[in-house]
Amino acid sequence: MSVIRQLAFATAAISVMAGQVSAQEEIPLEYFALREVIQNVELSPDGKHLSLMKIQGRDGDPIIEIYETDDLSKDPIRLAADPMEFTSQSWVSDDLLVFSARQRLYKRINGFNQGVFVGRVASYNMKERKFQQFGDNTSLENLLPSQPDTVLISESRTNSSFDQDDPFANFRPRAYYELNLNTGAKKLVFKGNEKIASAQFDSDGNPRNAFGYDAPAKEFVYYGRMPGDSSWEEVYRRDSFDYEDFTPSGFKKDDPSTGYVIATNGYDVYGLWNFDWEKGEFGDLVFRDKAADVGGVRNHPNTWSHPEEVVGFYYYGAKPQWVYFDKEVEALYQSLESNLPDAYNVSIPSMSRDGKKYIVYNTGPHDPGTYYLINNGQAQVIGKHMPLIRSEQLADVEFVEYTARDGRTIRGYITIPAQGEKPYPAVIMPHGGPFVGEMPAYDEWAQMFASRGYLVFQPQFLASRGWGQSQYIDFLGQGGYKMQDDKDDGAQYLIDQGWTEPDRIAMYGWSYGGYASAVAASRTPQMYQCVMPGAAVLDTDLQKKYNQQGAIDASYDFAERRYSGINPIEEIDKINVPMLLIHGDVDQRVPFEHFKRYTKELKGKGKDVQELVLKEADHFYNTLYYRHQIALYTKLIDYLENDCGPGGL
Repeated sequence: MSVIRQLAFATAAISVMAGQVSAQEEIPLEYFALREVIQNVELSPDGKHLSLMKIQGRDGDPIIEIYETDDLSKDPIRLAADPMEFTSQSWVSDDLLVFSARQRLYKRINGFNQGVFVGRVASYNMKERKFQQFGDNTSLENLLPSQPDTVLISESRTNSSFDQDDPFANFRPRAYYELNLNTGAKKLVFKGNEKIASAQFDSDGNPRNAFGYDAPAKEFVYYGRMPGDSSWEEVYRRDSFDYEDFTPSGFKKDDPSTGYVIATNGYDVYGLWNFDWEKGEFGDLVFRDKAADVGGVRNHPNTWSHPEEVVGFYYYGAKPQWVYFDKEVEALYQSLESNLPDAYNVSIPSMSRDGKKYIVYNTGPHDPGTYYLINNGQAQVIGKHMPLIRSEQLADVEFVEYTARDGRTIRGYITIPAQGEKPYPAVIMPHGGPFVGEMPAYDEWAQMFASRGYLVFQPQFLASRGWGQSQYIDFLGQGGYKMQDDKDDGAQYLIDQGWTEPDRIAMYGWSYGGYASAVAASRTPQMYQCVMPGAAVLDTDLQKKYNQQGAIDASYDFAERRYSGINPIEEIDKINVPMLLIHGDVDQRVPFEHFKRYTKELKGKGKDVQELVLKEADHFYNTLYYRHQIALYTKLIDYLENDCGPGGL
């Protein structure tokens, strides 16, 4: 694979919506509300074809288009999934494309984590121009590059409700099959049970790692298996109540017994370690930062000639901080980052077998997402997520640190409006989860607010991942307490630094961020002029019952402690600022019952509350269509301007 030092840019002939606005004009909310126009661009292994998903109109569903890479001006093959909707697509061989699709079959959810969509895996044969459909509710696990026409799929073996944000998801039984995409035949590879629940496989389809739960000992158990072996060997145990991560992250090149794991291994900060899967022992520390966790690894961009070969890793910071083992791959990324416009978070999602053609994807504060085809040193712009928005219209993002009242260092991201100057009106926007690691590249909500002159602050409060295990673990039982202090202290930091003023701050969030916004409404002293909770946990006792359904002891305990903080529905009498309450009526993760119970309690108490119900919207961003997003964005901006405190924010 040769390194490209200089890139020449050309314009691809793939048509997208027209009508960009100039840098001086205000970005219409309609542009933010559009679903991603171009996404999921992939190359066939021989590099002859390029496939992508494209939405042709604001109310349309994605179609798949297949182009000839040597002449993108030719009319593509177009595939539609009606009445289903494509959700992803990948090449399995030179002529075979596999994709996932979904269809809404139900009007109402049947229960917690049971949505209204049914998913399906299917394939398209380029030579025969033929579709093949397979079973519903399956997950694609591995493309198996060494086995043309075959993929690895999995199916859940339990119907119990389970919060996918729960850190114990690997310990739910799944069954794994090799699926022949030409014949539809399934071959069982591994069936999980209560002892050994789920597994990870290499690119040849060999099961390599497995995870289980020892109920009498209340311990999680990790297993290893060498290629060609038929049985598992126990290699590692940990107390299921310690909430520590032990994340297998691939194997060393040419050494099937030595792998990488991300773990604390006695320290607070997560590092990358060597691990001997035959002996079950930690080896040398590869890397550990003083404050920032290792977040994941990067595989070689050529999955056909270097399948699942780990070439580097990243740790947390203003953006992902990449460290490489492979100098050639490092040089390639450095070249791309030096030459691509608005380069920020660059990746190579797809490469031809010979390494001569590849897809590059970039996203960042000034790039909602752009795909390039690199072909013999020529870089062609294939398409953009949001082609109507110009990069110079978007806001800068600044990484900051501040000290919370308990002395803990908290990180955060400030999105600074491109127009105007400080002090700005500000929106504090806590992330969902809450136990996720957030490093914003392009954040649509933050950029939407910033386009209207609002500074946006995203604090990495107690419970956020990426900054040591203690910051994550210490959150248990602190919902509405220390977790809320971190957000208020972040608002005070903005005031102290001159970014905003005390009477010009609001809070908006979704899911856990919605919970935090609801809790903020009853705080004293009050930092905010208004709050805007979206898809919020408004009754923690109700959510606790959902999360504990069918749970093992540790996850039952986790739910109990996770929701042992302030319960918003019990704080309604204390609400002291205006509120805009938002919820989707088929939300499976935080069911609509929260909204109904909460608003019922609100009635008759004289509180200043407005409501926005998003019809047929689930909890997750990919279920929010244009009609949902334009209603949401229009209402948010109108509310901030007119109803957030006296005279608006």
